Parts: sequence; structure tokens; C-alpha cells
Amino acid sequence: MSTVSAIDGMELVYQKPATLTDTPMHYCPGCGHGVAHWLLMEVVQEMGIQEQVIGVAPVGCSVFAYNYMNIDMQEAAHGRACAVATGIRRVLPEKFVFSYQGDGDLAAIGTGETIHAINRGENILIVFINNGIYGMTGGQMAPTTIIGQVTSTTPFGREASQMGYPLKITDLVAHLPGAYYVTRQAVHTAAAVRKTKKAMQLGFEYQKRKKGTSFIEIVSNCPSGWKLTPLEANDWMEKNMFPNYPLGDLKVPKE
Repeated sequence: MSTVSAIDGMELVYQKPATLTDTPMHYCPGCGHGVAHWLLMEVVQEMGIQEQVIGVAPVGCSVFAYNYMNIDMQEAAHGRACAVATGIRRVLPEKFVFSYQGDGDLAAIGTGETIHAINRGENILIVFINNGIYGMTGGQMAPTTIIGQVTSTTPFGREASQMGYPLKITDLVAHLPGAYYVTRQAVHTAAAVRKTKKAMQLGFEYQKRKKGTSFIEIVSNCPSGWKLTPLEANDWMEKNMFPNYPLGDLKVPKE
């Protein structure tokens, strides 16, 4: 995943980027957050923008990002990451700015900030981790919880008649004129990792060119919240999450 080199006569095919701290990650086994962190920081290192990038992380599992990313980070109140990122970018227009948010944050309490920041075309990158659940606070139903999914607050599965339908926030975002690049990816396989990394590279590149908002949804799992093993969680995600949140580009620049 990084530079190929030789150490003690053996080929090194990957190594931790210097843009990640040495703090051991605490995420549950199988969680996609660690891979997403790695990819973000690998792209930052390869682009040589470690001193120019600022990340914004709100409440939820995302809140721990600043323990692991060796860059300038700013914590935001629950749901306010896009608003904070907007302020930082406007005050420091020469910086690269991204928000790193979960579905309970971005698509629930933060829906207003998200929609309006993107509709204005704020020149930021938004990384949205969608695991269909409130992972940190007890596994409650989130806006992106799919129909029939069991959570701690929907023990018999989500019912549209009572709880409404899953919010496909990325589909909505793609229709906003300020959204320049919108894609939905994953990090559960090597092929998916490569596509997600490319999306992150494009997001920062478009920001450099002042094109507007780039939005990357990463459909991930939550083995602990879903009460499954990591392998079972990946299988459940492929069979249930992907049909509801199909992977691929939703809006690409016509260049």
C-alpha cells in the first residue's frame, strides 16, 4: 500500500505512513475506521500536504481520529463538522480541509450543516463513514439503518411505517449544484481499498483546484454493533448494505 523498498534483503511492500501516529488503534476487530484512517493519511503523505491539511472530527467513533492522524485536527460538536470545516477553509483558504464523520452524525443531527455546506459548494472534502448504526453509544438505529435491520432500538427490525425509510444522503448530495465529486466506496477488500484511495486522491486534488465540495461515502461495517464476527459482518454488508447503498460514482466532473 506504500513505497516498495528493501530492508535487510527483504522486499517491503507496505509500511505505516508517517502521517499516522504510533498510538495503537482501539477500534473493534474488523471495523473499517482504521483502514479509512490509513488511506487518508497515506494520500496526505504521498501528496506532501501534511503541513497544509486540517481534519475536522465530531462526536462518535470519528472523534478518536485525532489520536491517530499526525496532522492538525479540530474537534467539532456533534453534527457540526461541515460548519467548522467551512469556517476553517474560509479563514485559511490555502489549507486542505476535510471532515471525517459517521452516519449518526452527518445524516442525523448534522443534516442541515451538511446539505447547506455542500449546496454552497464549500471547497472541502467530506469523508462519510456509513455503517448503518450508532456504533459508539450502544448500537441504536441511525438514519441509514436499512429496513428490517435489528438494532438496540429496533429489536424487531426497522419498519418503514414506524421509523421511516433509510436516508440515502449521498444520493441527495449528488443533486446539489455545489457538489463537484460524489462517490460511494468501501474498504473491505483490496480492490475496494484501491478505489477508495483513488477517490480520496481526487477529493484533495479537486480541492486544490477550488472546484467545490467532494463527498466520499464509505459503506463500512460495525461488527460489535451488528453482533457479528468481522467475517460475518463483511458478508452481511455485501448482502444487505450494498443493495441499498450500491458502490460507485454518483457524480463525476465532466472534464
